[in-house]
Amino acid sequence: MQRARIGTTGLEVSRLALGTMTWSRDTDDGEAADQLDLFLDAGGTLIDTAASYADGGSEALIGRLLSAAHSRGDVQICTKAGIRRTRSGGVVDASRDTMLDTLDASLERLGTDHVDLWLVHQHDATTPIDETLHALEIAVNSGRARYVGVSNFPGWATAQIAALAGRRPSIAATEMEYSLLQRGIEREVVPATRALGMGVLAWSPLGRGVLTGKYRHAIPADSRAASEHLSGFVAPYLDDRAGSIVEAVSIASDGLGVQPQEVALAWVLARPFIASAVVGARTAEQLVPSLAAPDLRLAPAIAEALDEVSAIDLGYPERR
Repeated sequence: MQRARIGTTGLEVSRLALGTMTWSRDTDDGEAADQLDLFLDAGGTLIDTAASYADGGSEALIGRLLSAAHSRGDVQICTKAGIRRTRSGGVVDASRDTMLDTLDASLERLGTDHVDLWLVHQHDATTPIDETLHALEIAVNSGRARYVGVSNFPGWATAQIAALAGRRPSIAATEMEYSLLQRGIEREVVPATRALGMGVLAWSPLGRGVLTGKYRHAIPADSRAASEHLSGFVAPYLDDRAGSIVEAVSIASDGLGVQPQEVALAWVLARPFIASAVVGARTAEQLVPSLAAPDLRLAPAIAEALDEVSAIDLGYPERR
């Protein structure tokens, strides 16, 4: 698997990252171990997780796998902080104390003294951006994080924190939802990252699983859309617009003799601003087609057709 630099930094990561949002909840230790083996065998290096995934269960499972079967040097770890668990659910909190306490807990669960990339999970409108930035600076200066960045930040906030940071430390990356079904970052986030030298990691590049084609005719009983805790996550992409895009992907995949998810991922990876796409699966079997995507090159006519069917509106002020 090829590797790419994160923006203008020296950090190189695999073009696919292994997503672990379901680990320890829907994906048990055995299935997770099989996924990690497949991913590493395919040349993958970057594992993506977060302190809030399964209330820390995802990080703890990764820690168990690394201590039992793999060397820490075999992988790069990206984790996130900034969502604090309360009795009523998760609360966005990117304050300095919460961020650093969360990082320390993450390191303990992961069984490591540092993470390769540490991200602010979500923009916090109530905490001063300088305070959040100070937490990132402390993490880098203490060696607990090699590189830092943000996730799910709007374009203006992405530009704000990167500009304020300068080189103390620089904001290396943003992780954003991006797929044929969700191209919203093209409006303001992508131009901001290009101007500021940041890399983009794409989460849910398969449109929350919809671009695999599994929902074309019905909702499978064992799918995320049928799950009590994930049905609301998938529902926004089960509309007519998404259906048209899924059909276009399926037509392309049939013509190429590959799986729909390979086409959807190949389209994302061909975007010049995407450093890595985060792919998650419940089982190792579901992961296999995704691992073939980095080798797939879409013909210009196919790429253009997918561009057209998934195009978003751009107007003032992005275009005059």
